[in-house]
Amino acid sequence: MLMQGFAGFVGLLFLAMLVLAVVALFMAAVAREDAYRAADKQNKKFWLIILGVTVMVNLFVPMIFLQIAGLIATIVFFVDVRPALKQVSGGGGRRGSSSDGPYGPWNGGR
Repeated sequence: MLMQGFAGFVGLLFLAMLVLAVVALFMAAVAREDAYRAADKQNKKFWLIILGVTVMVNLFVPMIFLQIAGLIATIVFFVDVRPALKQVSGGGGRRGSSSDGPYGPWNGGR
């Protein structure tokens, strides 16, 4: 019974790794090519290949060390590349209303 629970946990872990890799691949695909160059990261083709191989390994190759290497690549994309792409593309920061001043919202002197 304990082994079945562990197998179920490992199965969920592998599923989570696959979902993360697919989401990262999608995000890498929809980002603009020039944003990669402007952020001084590898080019778009490089990240599409790396993340595509990661998805394929997670789907078809049950070798844990390859899946962990793909997980590391996915984490690098989420932690390093994606924030840089958002910053270069103008997607970073919060969007305020038209009444926001440089130090926060203007409340009309209240």
